[in-house]
Amino acid sequence: MTQAFNTRWTADRAWDWYRSQSWLCGFNYVTSTAINSTEMWQSDTFDPGTMDRELGWANKAGFNTCRVFLQYLVWQHDPEGLTDRIDHFLQIASRHGISTMFCLFDDCAFAGRQPYLGKQDEPVPGVHNSGWTPSPGHERVVDRTVWARLEDYVTSVVSRFSQDARVVAWDLYNEPGAADMGDQSLPLLCEVFQWARGVKPQQPLTAGIWHPDLKALNETITEQSDILTFHNYDDLETLRQQVDDLKAYGYPLVCTEWMARTRDSLFETHLPFLKQESIGCYSWGLVNGKSQTHFPWGWPRGASEPELWFHDIFHPDGTLYNETEVEAIRHFGQTD
Repeated sequence: MTQAFNTRWTADRAWDWYRSQSWLCGFNYVTSTAINSTEMWQSDTFDPGTMDRELGWANKAGFNTCRVFLQYLVWQHDPEGLTDRIDHFLQIASRHGISTMFCLFDDCAFAGRQPYLGKQDEPVPGVHNSGWTPSPGHERVVDRTVWARLEDYVTSVVSRFSQDARVVAWDLYNEPGAADMGDQSLPLLCEVFQWARGVKPQQPLTAGIWHPDLKALNETITEQSDILTFHNYDDLETLRQQVDDLKAYGYPLVCTEWMARTRDSLFETHLPFLKQESIGCYSWGLVNGKSQTHFPWGWPRGASEPELWFHDIFHPDGTLYNETEVEAIRHFGQTD
């Protein structure tokens, strides 16, 4: 184990940091006008007007933080431009009282293709997240000859915002091993923690536990994360069981992905539990848009609109999908 790994926060430091924060009541955010992280961050399609409008809605709904995915390929093409756009985004979010957790890498590949620059595909009717591509791309995950460039990306972005109070945490790698990558992603996951740790950011570093069968990845995540983050799209009892298991590690817990109505992962049932247990949380989706995450996983291509939305809270015009849910967010999201 490298020396950099040994600088993981102690549990005492993690709890001191966690108790200094308001309870994290947040959402995963992709602008409604973007089909994926590439379209969200490319200069031609970066959309601060939509961000300002939608984050204003989020603030009024009771949220105080968001989780946002970055795309390595955009940085590779335009490093300074991307970091400037990140700063612009942070200005908008903080103006609305919203902190940000950034994800640097991601194995999810709903689109079934690797990331690419330029005009992105249009949404496939009826398909959940039809245009989502991974970061940095699965070929780069296993190609060590390009890792020096990946290290530059991680250290450049993290160092630029390492002392920035608008950034609440760094989620270094979303769902490592997804899209059949499995343990192929483990070496890069280990390196990413080391690279980011070397910058010495004031924010905690983490990656999320998302699949119980990925034992080696989960072991690395629990050993290296400054706060323990996890995903849960299941009913309340299943969430309780996962929380009980994770409490044994003795570190603060944050659920960085949850809320799937058709799977009984609901604001009305889960928020009271998460608030009571002091577990920060980021539900999936804000505004129904090009990512189409109101469709459930596996919804038939071209099928009609679902009566019960899977994710998302607002229609594109700002009207609420379910006012009762937002009442719960406002109630439990209030600072004690």
